[in-house]
Amino acid sequence: MPEALLSTHGLNAHYGDFQALFGVDINIHAGEVIAIIGANGAGKTTLMRSITGLLANRPDMVTYRNTPIGALRADQVARTGIAMVPEGRQLFQSLSVEENLIIGGQIGRKGPWELEKVFRLFPILKERRAVPSTALSGGQQQMVAIGRALMSNPELILFDEISLGLAPIIIKSIYEVLPDIIGEGMSAVIVEQDIAKALSVAGRVYCMQEGRISLEGRSNELTREQISAAYFGV
Repeated sequence: MPEALLSTHGLNAHYGDFQALFGVDINIHAGEVIAIIGANGAGKTTLMRSITGLLANRPDMVTYRNTPIGALRADQVARTGIAMVPEGRQLFQSLSVEENLIIGGQIGRKGPWELEKVFRLFPILKERRAVPSTALSGGQQQMVAIGRALMSNPELILFDEISLGLAPIIIKSIYEVLPDIIGEGMSAVIVEQDIAKALSVAGRVYCMQEGRISLEGRSNELTREQISAAYFGV
């Protein structure tokens, strides 16, 4: 395998005295899409928060392009080329669709993603560009969250529970545009509870259980029985 773009090395994470991650090791290579699956409370979001600097760790527990970033702040991590579409969207409620998108570009990274390209990806957002984010449907809000992350022109994009709380038809439409995003040569992490959706787009999969990696392998080589055992711990 080529050298990893991003790696975690024995990653631990805590919320006060509570330990949420235990020695997690993952690797993501340039141009690769991986899935991270697991039940509620498995540690998936904590892993994303640790990678993006929302939870600080020892510097060497997360490396990006062979550079330790585990102790960087979230804004510093974003400037290295990592963006996240957070669970629950977390838009700026007082701002319009366009203003939310523009904020994503404020870190100043150069690249192909700018406002009009996001509008081509999600035409409904151009129609509603002046509308407050609070007036959007859940699916439209998710589109804004994805667009905001793309506006930072990342090399690696993390989708945390991309389909959570959305209607099946909206989930389908969002997954349909993922090839247009990843096709730009970007690497991606898809965090999902929907195993079938995750496996449909990812070349490799990690399964988490109780803060640990319980299974890792190529999506087309793992059996349903292996995934079920790792997911549910049976």
